[in-house]
Amino acid sequence: MAWFLLIVAGLLEIGFTTCLTKAKEASGIYYYAWISGFFVSMTLSMYFLYRATLTLPMGTAYAVWTGIGAVGTAIIGILFFKEPAEFWRIIFITTLIGSIVGLKAVSH
Repeated sequence: MAWFLLIVAGLLEIGFTTCLTKAKEASGIYYYAWISGFFVSMTLSMYFLYRATLTLPMGTAYAVWTGIGAVGTAIIGILFFKEPAEFWRIIFITTLIGSIVGLKAVSH
């Protein structure tokens, strides 16, 4: 269950970074909607991270949480915000994914 909560927390981290990016581009009511999404996603992400650390070691949980967020945010940036998908960027994103899987494999 802790790993599930950690994955949800990581996905919510992607959500709050995406909301923050969209808020920069928005105005009026849309700005407030994106900022509200940011705060809701951030709060839930921190809560689920906290719940996961009740079982998992803090260092592992934090590394996986930030890894999911970094990989997911980079992929969202490439797919939706026209960020570059250069060879080395993809290599390092793949390396991050391998590190997350490795941490899961060696954690109890």
